[in-house]
Amino acid sequence: MGVTQQQLADAVGVSRQTIVAIEKGHFLPSTPLALKIARHFNKSVESIFILEDND
Repeated sequence: MGVTQQQLADAVGVSRQTIVAIEKGHFLPSTPLALKIARHFNKSVESIFILEDND
């Protein structure tokens, strides 16, 4: 979406490593963090994060 991991991390107040972990599915963001990420992209949380059946 034209944003680096570092730019997103800075925009939502976390480390780049946190963004990497979220992207790889190793870390589930808190509700406030998920909302911040969604807001950054002007999307709904549901359009960015999908709950898998095994979660």
